[in-house]
Amino acid sequence: MSSSDRILFLVDADNVSLEVIESALAMKHEQHGALHVRRCYCTPDFALKNLDFMKLHSMRAMVNATAGKNCTDIALAVDAVQLCASDCPKVVVIVASDSDFAPLAIHLRELGCRVEGVGQEGKTGAESHRAYDDFVEVAGVRKRATRTARPAPVKTVGASRSAPPEPPPAPSLPDDALLWLDAVPGLASGSKVELGIAAEALRKGKLLSRNASSTRLFGRYPALFELSPAQQPNSVRFVVASEPAPAALLASRSRRRK
Repeated sequence: MSSSDRILFLVDADNVSLEVIESALAMKHEQHGALHVRRCYCTPDFALKNLDFMKLHSMRAMVNATAGKNCTDIALAVDAVQLCASDCPKVVVIVASDSDFAPLAIHLRELGCRVEGVGQEGKTGAESHRAYDDFVEVAGVRKRATRTARPAPVKTVGASRSAPPEPPPAPSLPDDALLWLDAVPGLASGSKVELGIAAEALRKGKLLSRNASSTRLFGRYPALFELSPAQQPNSVRFVVASEPAPAALLASRSRRRK
């Protein structure tokens, strides 16, 4: 059995949300670079409902038409063993919240693969973590920032000192930057996104022409968008500014509806 530098990214879509898959993609791409094999094991309904998501992230939908308990789990396990049997990859990433994958993780590790897991926070049993070389839990729903209302200043009769002035409101983000954040999944959360994926999403939203450069586009606001590496960038990350990105996106959508 030969070894290779390939990275396998295998998703059990039965028990993780799209937010978990998106976060896992960004996390593992930042950690390992290219994710050579990206497969999502799912039902026909899931594949049809999330076809655009699959295309955006260049994932192959491994549709399981057989009904029954654990059918998707078994399909993923069989595929993983076959992929690793003759050409041992460098890393296998299993995105699932199911502790049933522990025997698979142990078997792949015995074949010489490093096995990493990503699960949905609150759904993964602690005992399954020990079967992996590394295991991370991520939130299943992106948490939106909330704003706390400031109490009205209290006027004191006869007070010798006036109340301190209110701080100025935080400046809003540029309108075109808000549209980019809205169009590219994962960008608003501060995760790194491949430039190719970002460019495809921007073109789909008619925010980037066919032959235009996404690097030049994000380069308009270097204080907001970090391109890396510096010489030949292949990823972009939104650097959280003074206004939380989720609140800014809500404001952007509100303006477009008017």
